[in-house]
Amino acid sequence: MQAGWGAVHSAVAGLLGALAACSAKLGLGADYLREACAAAAGGEEATAGPCDWLHVVLRAGCLVLVFVCNAVMWTFFAKALHYSSSSAIATVTATASNFISSALLGKLLFGESRALLWWVGISLALCGLLLVHTASPWSERQQAEKKDK
Repeated sequence: MQAGWGAVHSAVAGLLGALAACSAKLGLGADYLREACAAAAGGEEATAGPCDWLHVVLRAGCLVLVFVCNAVMWTFFAKALHYSSSSAIATVTATASNFISSALLGKLLFGESRALLWWVGISLALCGLLLVHTASPWSERQQAEKKDK
């Protein structure tokens, strides 16, 4: 069951990494937050009011969120390494989770789309991840027998 916890922690670490990247894009990128504030306030006329300063506060909050998400992500990744039978399994799982989370968050938050080749590549990565997770690790006895030969 501990290997299952390793996969869960790895997946959460990947999601948190994607959230940190989205927060950085919101905090440092174009005027996503100003446009969202204007849309929420009722259009361009309303931007002269609170949106002039509110987007600065939101950007600062996003930049703080980058550091928070990264700190929590590394905590989950360290736990994933502890529970996983191999560091490769934890790393591949976190990476795949990060790719998928980045694609979904990019679509939801920024309206980005991915090319078919990207989806083919992530599908191959997920197939490899499935192989890594379903392969049974060698027991210590099998390893000892191999060393004796």
